Parts: sequence; structure tokens; C-alpha cells
Amino acid sequence: MGPLVSNCNWMGRPALSVWSFAITPSPALPLSLHITFIFFQITFQIKESVTVTMAEEVPKTSTTQEEVVVGDVAPAEKPDTDVAVAVAASPVEKDAQQEEQASPQKEKEKEKEKIPETESEVPKPGGDDNIPESGSFKEESTIVSDLPETEKKALQELKQLIEEALNKHDFSAPQNNPPKPHDGGDKKEEAAGVADVAEPREKESAEVKETESEVVDEDGAKTVEAIEESVVSVTVSESEEAKVESDSSSPEEVSIWGVPLLADERSDVILLKFLRARDFKVKEAFGMIKSTIGWRKEFGMEELLKEDLGDELEKAVYMHGFDKEGHPVCYNIYGEFQNKDLYKKTFSDEDKRHRFLRWRIQFLEKSIRKLDFTPGGISTIVQVNDLKNSPGPAKWELRQATKQALHLLQDNYPEFVAKQVFINVPWWYLAVNRMISPFLTQRTKSKFVFAGPSKSAETLLRYIAAEQLPVKYGGLSKDGEFGISDAVTEITVRPAAKHTVEFPVTENSLLSWELRVIGWDVSYGAEFVPTSEGSYTVIIQKARKVASSEEPVLCNNYKIGEPGKVVLTIDNQSSKKKKLLYRLKVKPSSD
Repeated sequence: MGPLVSNCNWMGRPALSVWSFAITPSPALPLSLHITFIFFQITFQIKESVTVTMAEEVPKTSTTQEEVVVGDVAPAEKPDTDVAVAVAASPVEKDAQQEEQASPQKEKEKEKEKIPETESEVPKPGGDDNIPESGSFKEESTIVSDLPETEKKALQELKQLIEEALNKHDFSAPQNNPPKPHDGGDKKEEAAGVADVAEPREKESAEVKETESEVVDEDGAKTVEAIEESVVSVTVSESEEAKVESDSSSPEEVSIWGVPLLADERSDVILLKFLRARDFKVKEAFGMIKSTIGWRKEFGMEELLKEDLGDELEKAVYMHGFDKEGHPVCYNIYGEFQNKDLYKKTFSDEDKRHRFLRWRIQFLEKSIRKLDFTPGGISTIVQVNDLKNSPGPAKWELRQATKQALHLLQDNYPEFVAKQVFINVPWWYLAVNRMISPFLTQRTKSKFVFAGPSKSAETLLRYIAAEQLPVKYGGLSKDGEFGISDAVTEITVRPAAKHTVEFPVTENSLLSWELRVIGWDVSYGAEFVPTSEGSYTVIIQKARKVASSEEPVLCNNYKIGEPGKVVLTIDNQSSKKKKLLYRLKVKPSSD
């Protein structure tokens, strides 16, 4: 979460770094903490922090037999023990106190938002069995009618300030640009320009008279064309001035993330993000909006969206699928920068770091513009941050890129994160974050989740359905016969237990299925059992032990010519619970 940079104010709120005793980054500390800033802080609020819970598996001594039939699958078991362990990430105690004193209504909301207790285990220096589990967190409503009266009032006041600024064209006015020094020649030119402007009409009228006299002297009579030309030259400047005055009398049009301010109800959702980033302090929220609009113009945001910045980093940052609540999910893979060529291409000099920053902002902007800003819509993103094989210490170029990113992004992208999930996190990272947990509000803690390497897949599956989760992170989402529309069934296999799953078939068909057990180390077998008496059971897959190092997903199919059922057997003889994932397709067969 970028804990090596202190005094961060990325969401407009003061933030306390994990290494709160150090004012400047230390080159001796691992850069996974630095890298975190570059990717996900572009889309989240530093004030929000982390909830961590650790699950301890209970060995079972007795062997049980369970049978599961498709269509009536029992839900996964809940943990037996409930202990909440919170791990912090960023904000200061002052912010927590402000939130608690905001209003009686907020107090009630906070009580509802408290995280349910979960299994816990103290992290150990030598192990990865730490798994954080965050309770459900209900995002603040973006529907105006659902807001407390104080927040409604703040929104109306902000809208009035925005309206006044649009009427006065304040957003397009230059912001405190100091005059440039001029030499003597420039001053003479300016003086000459002022003199020329001061007496335009005198010159124009002189031109009229001169033209008329010349025509009379040469031809003895004035022509109509000469008179018309002279009159037009006098009135052009007047019509241009009138047009400018007319344009300035109509409000200017300003958009953020493709949403025009005050044009429709989507604007309320945008304004609420800035208000929440400033704890509903109207003037501060207005100042943040004005600053953001100015920065976007200076950065050339509309032009940036049209630029082709290449695809070298598409494996380092990408969007894939949605979580269980419909939020799009962004994956940030820090280990990609172990590639020396990619690292050099991205961070080796100032121009390349600037290009990287433009690429990352472009990626973010395109992702944000796909969100639904209608009231009640999904307008936030889930960030998954994989810290596996993060670049080591002493990466000066990376720290520079981080610093540049923070400088630009801290006040321009408020309230865009639904949840931050960190996976493959080292044990000491969790321990350090736990130290400042008592200073954080429950709402803040619920936004963040940390998981060690051995619990990363299980943690992600709590928030992202298996059909939406990439195979490399414990899901079944991949190119092939099955897609994200093919739902996955999840089952928890108890320690020292055997699970059977049945697929009944009543007609000739081709049955296809894929399955995986997180971590495997179990035995798997499949067979077809005909319905008619006297028929023989057909072994589809002889039972064998599947090691954790084997293919994560097994795919099978079987052509069925008579009524019966396919039976899958998972035998878990280990002392730990196992997560089984499977799905199937049935295609009619004419043979």
C-alpha cells in the first residue's frame, strides 16, 4: 500500500504511512511497498486501510463419507472459531475522530458496518498460513434520497458553488499564471498595441472619409460599393464583441470522466466522491474539484485518451472479470518488473517514467469511463495486488516514478476503490500493519485485505466467483470450452473426508466437466454408473493422487449412450480443509 511514503494525501485526506517514523523512503526497504503506490493508488483512497484475519485448519481424526448431488449442493462450511484481527494501512487518528463525530446518523451507520468476526492465527516468521478475511462492507449510497440530511445539504451547497463557477466561467479561467518578464522591445510593442486599440474608431472613420474623397476626386462621383466596404470595416469589430459577450453569458460546459457537471443525476455521484474525500466539507470539496479540472486540462486528458502508448505493460496491469457484487477487478502484477528489459524500458530515465505515468493514467481513465455513474450503479473498482517476486531494494528509478505518481494523483481520483486485496504478502508486512490497527475506524479497515502465499486463492474466492477468477489465482477463468457465463460450484471438503459429486444423465449426450481442488494433494477419480440393472460401471478416470505441482485444472468428457450418472470422487486424507471447484456442460448426442 505504499507505506514507505509519508504525509500522503492522495484522496485528499491526510494519511499515516506504515513506516510512520520515517519522513523519507529508505532505499534499504523492499520495493514492493514502493511499487504498490504506482499501480493501485491511482484508483484508491489512502485513508482506507486493511482488515486481516488468519484461518487455522482443524485436523479431523475420524473419516466421514459425504455425497453431493448436482442441483442440491450444500454451501461451504463456516469457520468454527470467531476472532477478529485487524491490520492497518494508512490514515491518521484525527480522521477517525472526525468520522466518529460527524453526526448521530453516521454513528448508526458505522455500527452496521462493523466487520463480522472470523478465524484468526498469529503470523509466524517462518510460515505463510496467514489469511486475512474482511467482513462485508456496504458501500455508501450514491442515491441522494438515501443520504442523511447533513450530507444532502452539503451536496446542494456544492452544486450551488459549481453552478456559480460555471456561470462565471471560473473553471476555464487561467489559474494564477504569473506575468512573464518583458524586455524593452516588448514593452514598446505593448504600448503600440494599446495605442492602436485605443483609437480604432477614429482610424476607421478617417478611412471612410478618405475613401469617399478619393472616389469623388477621381471619378467625380461616389460609388455605392466604396461606401459599403467602408461601413463593413467599421462594424466587424462591434459584431465580434457582441458575440463574445453572448458566449460569456451562457454557462460553460465542464466534464469529469465523461460526465458533464450538473447536466444530470450522474453528476451527483461524481460530486459525492469529492465530498466524501473531504469529509463533506463543501469548500474543500469545491477546491478539490476545481484543482482536478485544472490538472486534467493541463495534462491534456482528452488527447491522452487517443494516444497509442503501446502494450508492453499489459501483463503488469489488466482488468479481468467482476467480483461477486459486480465491481470490475483490476490486477496489478508487481513481479513483472523482475524482467530487467521491461524495467529498463519503463523506468530508466525521466522521459520513460513520464511515459509510464501517462500510460497508467490513460489505463485508469479508460477503466473509469466504463463504470456506471447512475445513482445506485457500480462506480468503484476492486484492486488485486500481487506482491509475488516484487523487485528488490535500491530501485531508485521506481521510487522516482512513485513520487511523481503521488504528486499528480493524490487529489484527482477520489473514492474509486471498493476493496484492496493484497495477495502473496510476506508475514512481516502483516505484522507491521497490525501495529497501527487500533488507530483506524472499522470502515477504513474493511476496505483492505491481506493474504499470505498459501491463502491467496482462498482469500480471492471470498470476493470473486471462481468463473471470474483467473486460473493462476485459484479460479477457473481461462480460454477454452467454458466461459464466465458457466457458473462454478464450490464445495469445502473436510479433512479426512471423501466427497462424491453426481451428474445424472437421462439421454444420449456428451458430458464435459472441469474441476480443481485448491492446493490439490487429494485423490480424484471419475466413473459412469448406468441406471439399468446388470450394466457395468465404467471407469472414466482411475482414482489417483493429484499433487499440488500438477495442472491446476483437470478437464474430462464422456459420451453417454444410456441413462445413468457420472460420479466424481474427491478423497481428502490430509488434515486440512480443501476447496473443490467444478462445472459441467451437457450436449445432446444423436449417436
